[in-house]
Amino acid sequence: MQTEHPELTLTQIYNVLEKLRAGEALSDTEEAIKMNGLVLIIKELHDSIDRLTAGAYGWPTDLSDEDILARLVALNAERAAEEKRGLIRWLRPDYQRARAGITGETPVKEEQIEAELVAMDAKAQKPMFPTGDVERTAAVFAALMNASAPLDGAAIARSFRQGMKIEPAILRVLAALARIGNVHTSDGRRFALRRSA
Repeated sequence: MQTEHPELTLTQIYNVLEKLRAGEALSDTEEAIKMNGLVLIIKELHDSIDRLTAGAYGWPTDLSDEDILARLVALNAERAAEEKRGLIRWLRPDYQRARAGITGETPVKEEQIEAELVAMDAKAQKPMFPTGDVERTAAVFAALMNASAPLDGAAIARSFRQGMKIEPAILRVLAALARIGNVHTSDGRRFALRRSA
């Protein structure tokens, strides 16, 4: 989007993102930054990363920044104490032990973390289609942006966990985007983002 809108800076985009998160009103200039910089999509992606990271640590998703920092400091102290006792949680022992200059047999007091390498089923890997109108618009926008060819409602619906039952909602978003000129269609079925010349 910065290529299409050279006046956009990352600072502007993230300042608008912070205002959105704080629930503050945006000026006309900030509204333009929000639209041109696809700030709602950036917000959705950051929120998803935050949820997945919290889940990986087994933490609630609604922690404040201060709570997250306190937990990370405590976890770091816990890991440092374990390493002083000789407990090392290797993720890639062959690689990490050699890099740490440890040779020979692995001492008994070291622990190997083992994670199951299981592929999630395809449906579980797909994102959920949002429930809010703004978020739905951002999700459809993102699908069109990542597409190499025009998409129809069914193709977009298949990229979400709910599948074909959300196609009517996707078609409503596509129709609205077409009415305001953000997307175009040659046949009324398949849509693509309108790119700046």
